[in-house]
Amino acid sequence: QVQLVESGGGLVQAGGSLRLSCAASGSILSVITMGWYRQPPGKQRELVASIDRYGGTTIHADSVKGRFTISRVNAKNTVYLQMMSLNPEDTAVYYCNRLGPSWAWGQGTQVTVSS
Repeated sequence: QVQLVESGGGLVQAGGSLRLSCAASGSILSVITMGWYRQPPGKQRELVASIDRYGGTTIHADSVKGRFTISRVNAKNTVYLQMMSLNPEDTAVYYCNRLGPSWAWGQGTQVTVSS
């Protein structure tokens, strides 16, 4: 069973930046299309960005396009989400997982943006 560990969240003022990291047990992450998801308070989880196994194709949701950037370093078995120009609507618990049938969800990392 793959274990996912997200980190890098925190409390930041509007306009600030954070970089989230996602690490997985084993090396399977390097051969899988991965995504970053978020779940705002009281809302459903949504996909915000995805990246193919080679890192050559990325897709970002319209709500974060131009502000968030997904990337990966397969040698480190890690996927990143660079977040800039954060606003209060970005407040959520952020998770990583593969696209398609998900692995067990990690605990996520809380991102709170104050106005």
